[in-house]
This record gives sequence, structure tokens and C-alpha cells, in this order.
Amino acid sequence: MSASDAAMRSFIEVARESDFPIQNLPYGVFSTQGSAPRIGTAIGDMILDLSVLEARGLLSAGVSKVFDKPTLNEFMALGPKAWENVRARITQLLRHDEATLRDDAALRAAALIPKSAAQMHLPFEVASFSDFYSSLQHASNAGMILRGPNAALMPNWRHMPIGYNSRASTVVVSGTPVRRPLGQLKLGDAPPIMGPCAKLDFELEMGFVLGQDSRMGEMLNEAQAQSMIFGFVLLNDWSARDIQAWEYQPLGPFLAKAFATTISPWVVSAQALEPFRVATPVQEPQPLPYLRQAGLNNYDVKLEVWLKSATMSAPAQISHSNFRYMYWSSVQQLMHHASTGCAMRVGDLLGSGTISGDEASERGSLLELSWNGTQPLSLPNGQTRCFLEDGDELILRGYAQGDGYRIGFGEAAGLVLPALPVPV
Repeated sequence: MSASDAAMRSFIEVARESDFPIQNLPYGVFSTQGSAPRIGTAIGDMILDLSVLEARGLLSAGVSKVFDKPTLNEFMALGPKAWENVRARITQLLRHDEATLRDDAALRAAALIPKSAAQMHLPFEVASFSDFYSSLQHASNAGMILRGPNAALMPNWRHMPIGYNSRASTVVVSGTPVRRPLGQLKLGDAPPIMGPCAKLDFELEMGFVLGQDSRMGEMLNEAQAQSMIFGFVLLNDWSARDIQAWEYQPLGPFLAKAFATTISPWVVSAQALEPFRVATPVQEPQPLPYLRQAGLNNYDVKLEVWLKSATMSAPAQISHSNFRYMYWSSVQQLMHHASTGCAMRVGDLLGSGTISGDEASERGSLLELSWNGTQPLSLPNGQTRCFLEDGDELILRGYAQGDGYRIGFGEAAGLVLPALPVPV
């Protein structure tokens, strides 16, 4: 029975709609009161403390002293065979018909922690962060808003994954508040001013983290790139649209995209998503040979965006989309990133770019949902939004739906705090 078999079940009761059945087993970093951060996996409403299993010698041979750490980086660096062996062993220990953990009350008490008693941390040390622009629908919508329908896509867009290098230092875990940024703004014909962003936006994205290095000066083929991807997270690359409008020419996004990026605390392994592979959309023209792919490198992951204003008692869903819509796959993004000989590192985070679908309800940003403020979005309590306001909480959710189970990511959430005073 494979680790993704739909019939497999854990001795721990897991609700049918839970993000974290035995078929998932994502990795995260957590702490409890008075304890140091260490690595665990989610199973239902519990966290399995892998550092406890490691200390008891219950994990795979050759894997030691990596799960009592505050980041996943050392474990990721062990490579795909270690990832596969550890996942298989955790699956075995959690099976309903395996007695080792199930029947040892003392071990269960030490190794299983309620999620409600844990604090989640950034799951890996981010070596660097690059963000892409790889959804055809999003790029077309943004282009129509900014340049008009006759110049929506730039001439290079269908030939390569477009991206930029951003900041690793401001990648934060879900639940971390995000302060409205200050920046230079250009309002009409008046001189620029320094002030708070008025067009604060979210971007519905997926991110993937690398668990292996590549060498400077070398390219990657499809198989190499695929083998380097450890897992995936939900990602919100917060955006200051008005700051970006003034600064982005001629070199592209800079400070408007560098103040905060929120990711989910759980990293879902590429192995867990294996049953949900789908093809990318037809790519015309055909990519250059170094970007061609034979495999199914997109994933059927349903995505949701929820917003809760300061006066709402519960969040409301404002958008939905799917990771399968990506024109350029994660593997193609990685192959392109390394194509000039750029060295990739364990802990590198790559963002998909905003993921939008064909329908208006599938737009992955407020820039699109409100059509740059010209079509305000209505909330259930009668409020409207063109862009995010102070006190708003923005929540991303996502999952792949299996036969009787789902592979979920939890949430990537952040509360908008007011801007600091403008320096005088």
C-alpha cells in the first residue's frame, strides 16, 4: 500500500474534511510552552513530534539529529531518498494496524501534541526568494488594466517564465501581522510624496521550496529540477500597487513587493501531491528546448481567498482559483531560473505568481477583483473593498481533493496593521 493510498487510515481519528489525513503528512516547525522549536508533522488535529521519534530511534536509518532543529533545512538537504524513507516510516507508525506508537501510551503522550497547544514558526530558513508572473489570466488582466487590451501581454511572456528576485528577509509565517507600508507615491502631476500605501493588495500564490543545491554555471533538465523540489506552501506576496506604479519603470517591482510575504506553516511534500498531477495548458508557441517538459508538472489544488474586516464576525470568501491554471509550471520556473547558470540553494523559495482563472470570481488579487478600484467588491456586511483596509485579515486556503480525503495546506493569514507615521 503506497503512502498516498486512499484506503489507508491512521489510528488517530481524522475528520473527512481535515487538511491533514495520513495521506498528507506535511512538515512544519512548532514549539510548546517552555520548549524550543522543533519539527513535526500534522495528523488531524494533532502534531506528531518527529524529534521524539528520532530520539527513540524510530525513524529511518541514516536520518538523525535533523528533527530537533528550528528549521527544515538540514532534513531537506539529505535529499529525495531520505525524504521518501522518512515519509514511508511516519506513515507506517501512524497506520491503524501498527502497534509501535498506537499501543505505547507513554510514547503517544510525549510525541503527540494538540495543535491548539502549539505555536507554529517559519518552517525553513529562506535562502532566497524569487517570484514569478506565470498565470496567463492574471498577466492578461493586469496588462489590460495597466496598458489596455492591445498590449496586455508583453512580447516575451509566452516565451519564458517572467520573474524577479525579491526579499527573503520579509518572508513570514501565517498569523504574522503585516504593517501597511510607507513609500514614494506619485499622485497626478504633483511631485512625489512619502506616504502610506493606499492600494494595499494580496496575491494568491503557491510557493515551492528547494531541498537540493545546483551548481553555479550549470543548467537543469526536467528530471533534475523535479527532484530538487521538496514541497509546496500557500503564499501571499503582499503588494503595494500605488508604490509599485511609481517605482517599477524601468527595472520592475522593488519595494512595493519587498515588505512582506506570508506563507503557510505546513510544507506539503511533492510526494503527497503526486496523485494530483495534471498537464499545463497548451503552450503556444512551443517553448525553447531547455523549457520543454514531458511530465505532468501542474497540480490540481483548489485555492480560496477569504477576507475578514474589523467589523465582521467571520471571514467571507471573496475568490477561488486552482493551481492547475498555471501557464508555466514550477519545474519550468526552476529550469529557467537556473538556465543562465544561476546556483540554486537548499531553502530557496520560488513563488508561482498570482493565480487567476477565466471567471471573474477566480481572480487572484484585488487589483483584478475591483478592476483597479473601478468595480468595488461587496462584502456580506454591506462594506465594500477596492483594496485592503487597516484591520482587514486576509486568509488563503488550499487543498487537493482525493477519494474520501484531502491534501491541505492549512492557512496563510495576515492582519493588516496601520502604517507608521510619515517621517518629517
